[in-house]
Amino acid sequence: EYSDLNEIEFDSYMTSSPYRLLDCDHRILFPSQTPIRVLVTAADVLHSWTVPTMGIKADAVPGRLNQLTFFSDRSGMFFGQCSEICGSNHSFMPISVECIPSNKFGEFLMSMV
Repeated sequence: EYSDLNEIEFDSYMTSSPYRLLDCDHRILFPSQTPIRVLVTAADVLHSWTVPTMGIKADAVPGRLNQLTFFSDRSGMFFGQCSEICGSNHSFMPISVECIPSNKFGEFLMSMV
């Protein structure tokens, strides 16, 4: 969800790809060279999303709102996954983050409205 941006949101699911079960059908897009604040929660059970190459780990707890801040100094695709044993599909909960230049991020936002 891009909450400050007209409540743009989507669900993301794993796809079969050559990325070792790490790619999703919808990637989270962030602008590079920009401080980012992310709010995290869960609807059902504990989750803990980790993107090691970005130094990100966020706990998602039902009924609580957690926040994290980060800064990506480069564009690229980064992969991670749930690192909290949260149920039978735990090992199939990847996260794909794509950091893109600010001007491309602006174009993405305009295409979403």
